[in-house]
Order: sequence, then structure tokens, then C-alpha cells
Amino acid sequence: MKFNPRHTGLALAVASLAVLAAACNKPADNAEAKKDAATADAGKDGAKPIAGLATEKEQVSYMIGMDMARSLEPVKGEIDLDTLHKALKTSLEGGKPLLDEKQAGEIREAFAQKVRAQQIAKLEADAKKNAEAGAKFLADNANKPGVKTTASGLQYQVITEGKGPKPQPTDVVSAHYKGTLLDGKTFDSSYDRGEPATFVLAQMVPGWQEGLTLMPVGSKFRFWIPSKLAYGAQGAGPIGPNQTLVFEVELLDIVKPGQGKQ
Repeated sequence: MKFNPRHTGLALAVASLAVLAAACNKPADNAEAKKDAATADAGKDGAKPIAGLATEKEQVSYMIGMDMARSLEPVKGEIDLDTLHKALKTSLEGGKPLLDEKQAGEIREAFAQKVRAQQIAKLEADAKKNAEAGAKFLADNANKPGVKTTASGLQYQVITEGKGPKPQPTDVVSAHYKGTLLDGKTFDSSYDRGEPATFVLAQMVPGWQEGLTLMPVGSKFRFWIPSKLAYGAQGAGPIGPNQTLVFEVELLDIVKPGQGKQ
């Protein structure tokens, strides 16, 4: 997730946190009294009653606060909530801010550069770590029974051997699959979606293109795809830089023109 300062959302998130913190610090008897009052007033504005959030305004505010907290997660260590709340309160009450627009702009740009530098450093560290872990895994995996390694470095294991034809790179195929990282975490699965995927083989990553052309229709293979045959140093979504990927693939069919959707 990229850091994207949004002043309005930020203010709402801080306001929500401040209200919650204040509520937590009140004496127990006062808290019970407020709870009873909130229960009595629940539903007055048409909102569905939720414990601790009696009105629609409270519920919407809390929801926005949760969203903003998620967006600020990458830089939470850089934020002082008391100072943030001070700026919010001053601005909303029409007071004089401690920063003028020029100062705020300079600080914003300097902070953005700092965050970018941190992100680049983390990306490089993760890329190195993942590359080393992948190389070690593949070296060990190559010696396991039933595992074959192609000239490109792709590794595969036949789970079930089908009897149908093998697809060509230009073919459209239908397949069920599950993709995981080396730690076993699933990042994509057609099984979870409840339907097979249909795609042009030539549009897939090189490891898939090579691997599926080894499979007769009706087969189920397991593939270990080095990062150079997958998403490389840039990664993609939940897949980090230089990560080796594991796929279990069932090749269901070679789709003829007009037979299925791409």
C-alpha cells in the first residue's frame, strides 16, 4: 500500500481515535451511564443499533476511522497522535496553525522522500532475502523423488498423468489451480472462486507457459517457478520481489474458438 496523505481522512481518523481514548479513560460508573443513555437513544436517526455506536453519525465516523487507520498503517510509527489531534482541533476551530502553507509543503515533501527511501530499502532487502531463500529451496527440491527440472530452471512433479493432447503456447486453456508462496500462504486459487480459469497461455508468466505445455489435458502437476520465470524483482500484489512460487494445476481442457470465454 502506498502512503497517500489525505488531510480530511486523516483528521477524521484522529478525531475518532481521540474520542475512543477519552471514553476509555472515564470512570466505570460514568461509562455505564453513557452506555445506558446510548441504548435508549439507539435508532432515533434510523441507524441499526450497534454496541458503543448508537447513532448513524457515530457508526459512519467509526467506519471512516477504521479505513483511515488502515491507510496510515505503513507510517504509523512516524505519527504522534496527540500532535495530530492538536492540528485537527486548531484547524476545525479556526485557530492559528503552528505551520504556514510553505512550511507544511516543505515538511510534506521531505517526509514523502523519506518514506520513498524507506520503501526502496525494504524492497531491496526483501528481494535479496527472497532470492536467497528461493535458490536454496530449489537446490534442495531438485533432489527430491519425482521432481524434474527443465533447462530454464522450472521444476515440476506429475501428480496425475492425463491422456489428452498437450496445449501450444498460443492455445486458450481451462484450468483449476492454487498458487502459494514457499511458506505455504495461498495468494490465488480458482478453487476458492468455485470455477476454473480460462486464459490465453501466451499471456501468462513464462513458468506457466512452459509448464502447461508439458501437461496432457486431464493432468494435474505441481510446479515450482523461480522468480525469473514469474514476477521477478518487481513482484505483483501479494507476491514479493524475487519470490519463488508454487502452483498445483489441473489442465481441464484446450478451449476451441467459441467454446468458452477468455
